[in-house]
Amino acid sequence: MGRVSRRLPHTPPPATGRGGPGDKAPDGLRIAVQALAAVVAGYAAMGVTAALGLWAAGAADLPGGFAAVLAAVVVMAAGGQIEIAGSAGSFAGTQGELTAMPLTVTLVGALVTGALFLRPLRHHAVARAGDLAARAAAVTVLWLAALAGLSAVARHDFPLTLDVGDPQEPLTDLFGELLDAAEPTVGFRTLVGPTLGYGLLWILGVLLVALLVSRRSPLPARVLRHQEAVRPAASAMLLLLLAYVAVGLVIGLVVAATKGHAAETFAVLLLGLPNVSWLALGVGIGGSWEGKVEGPFGLPMPQLLDAVLRSGGDSSDLSTVDLSSLAAQDGRAWWLLPIAAVLVLAAAFVAAVRSPAHVRPWRHALHLGVAFALTMLAVAPLTLVEARFGLSILGIGDLAALGGEVVLRPEVWRTVGFALLWGLVAGFLAGLLATRVRHRGQVPPGPGADDA
Repeated sequence: MGRVSRRLPHTPPPATGRGGPGDKAPDGLRIAVQALAAVVAGYAAMGVTAALGLWAAGAADLPGGFAAVLAAVVVMAAGGQIEIAGSAGSFAGTQGELTAMPLTVTLVGALVTGALFLRPLRHHAVARAGDLAARAAAVTVLWLAALAGLSAVARHDFPLTLDVGDPQEPLTDLFGELLDAAEPTVGFRTLVGPTLGYGLLWILGVLLVALLVSRRSPLPARVLRHQEAVRPAASAMLLLLLAYVAVGLVIGLVVAATKGHAAETFAVLLLGLPNVSWLALGVGIGGSWEGKVEGPFGLPMPQLLDAVLRSGGDSSDLSTVDLSSLAAQDGRAWWLLPIAAVLVLAAAFVAAVRSPAHVRPWRHALHLGVAFALTMLAVAPLTLVEARFGLSILGIGDLAALGGEVVLRPEVWRTVGFALLWGLVAGFLAGLLATRVRHRGQVPPGPGADDA
């Protein structure tokens, strides 16, 4: 008797929302549309925030250059670099340099883009590595294309109308009468190559951090075993940074309501709130910055910080910004220490509670110490500010009255070292405190739990 084979009817696999082998085109189109939505929403949020900040700073009155300035702020917020240059005919020239990130704009764009990047994955238990790579690649390509377009718009020239000596004689008249020079101008351009390079690092960093801090988004199966060590601490560090921004926002609103200069305060809040808030975090744990402010120019910053940066003796000296130097100007700066202690310990406690019950306190200490150190290693350099402007006559020197310099550099390794120490201590204490506070369904550690 011959063999009779029975072939079971083909059962299609359950729908996963990613499409089957024959559904690659619709799946690719869906990924492209979702990536486009994330990029458009991210840039829109950055643009609105930057526009409101510039409007509060008075930039709406610029002669025909508001759109270009807005594009430049968004470019800088995404990691781009702006070059400042100008001229006044063959007799004089203007030179400038600006390295700064408006971190309020940066933070808003990162939160919106990261959230929309993760949103399509929220119903998946496990993410395929290829699917994640395709989504990240789509967002990255579209992000860089939009950044290149903004870079082309972020360029403009402004006439210099500063007063020199007699307030009735503007700089343009001085040049025209004494030097027979052309009207002096200063303008800015985007350095496209560095902008796209740093923009690539920016968007890849945003997508990576979004995956690390999300507690519900799926990961590829090969890395699932590492999420218990990474995600609780990473999400706690994001909460810590956002908590400092929230505290700074409350303080800024109180200052705007009670101290006057509301427009200037809102400009700082809408453009550089994390710059100040995360500097306060670093200073509160023992870190330091160095810098100086010279000349009539400056960047929006609290008066206390400006006073410390202007306190250096010689023009070449850099002032140290730390807890003691700030307290020397205003004793209330000592409050940065207990605020840091409370918020860092609270973040460590959140990480410990979100970790499995079998994780020992010394492991909490290690996880949080490394996470806090890496956080400050990433955040502290973002607060760098270097702004210089000078006007030279006949190529031999600058007019001091028209020049200015603002420098604020983090002492990164000192700040990272203190972050590591604080993270180890806070993580251990939080691990001890969290032993009595567990999620439902978790069990206390048993023998051999140290090896888990």
